[in-house]
Amino acid sequence: METEKLKQLAAEQAVEEVASGMIVGLGTGSTIYYALLALGEKVRNGLDIIGIPTSKQTEEIAVQQGIPLSTLGEYPAIDLTIDGADEVNPTLDLIKGAGGALVREKIIAHASKRLVIIVDEGKLVEQLGSNFPVPVEVVPFGWGSTQIALNQICQDSTLRSDFVSDNGNYILDCTFDSIADPVATEIAINNLPGVVENGLFINRTDQVIIGAASGIQTLKRNG
Repeated sequence: METEKLKQLAAEQAVEEVASGMIVGLGTGSTIYYALLALGEKVRNGLDIIGIPTSKQTEEIAVQQGIPLSTLGEYPAIDLTIDGADEVNPTLDLIKGAGGALVREKIIAHASKRLVIIVDEGKLVEQLGSNFPVPVEVVPFGWGSTQIALNQICQDSTLRSDFVSDNGNYILDCTFDSIADPVATEIAINNLPGVVENGLFINRTDQVIIGAASGIQTLKRNG
């Protein structure tokens, strides 16, 4: 089964977790696109929710789908967030941020009672960093100096070309062979001056819904 279909299946399964009355965090990325389509259909059929988008891109799609939106300032407690990931390890830790929305995604995740991640089976890895770099959002001022310090933690980093985040910052994509200690790595990166946030999401995920050729699979923290 093609990857796009697997993404769609996972997204539609995750949307079944949404109930009327919920404040719902809306992630960013290609898999989330399918979730927004499914949510839009449910809203048009009477589902009563308020969405909190993690990016301008998601906001635009949600508006097109007729999903009512608000802000984290208005609704600081989110019932459920649905988001995607670039990698998921066996303990449900993640690399996120290929879409460039990692800062807002992490803020929304922190404010959420539940974080449900939707992926296709190709995103599962034994160790984070195996296939995808870790995005690190940095302030433009002195970014080259920040990169030098960052390269002491990762193998190498590349400035994402022609990209500025919704927050007006740059992103450095940091490559690793693999990340043996994601907790320590997340802390070390965030301790560098000039770093806003990084794409390691540790101990935040409650459930992962996987679109696999054999069918939908679900992984939950604590079993």
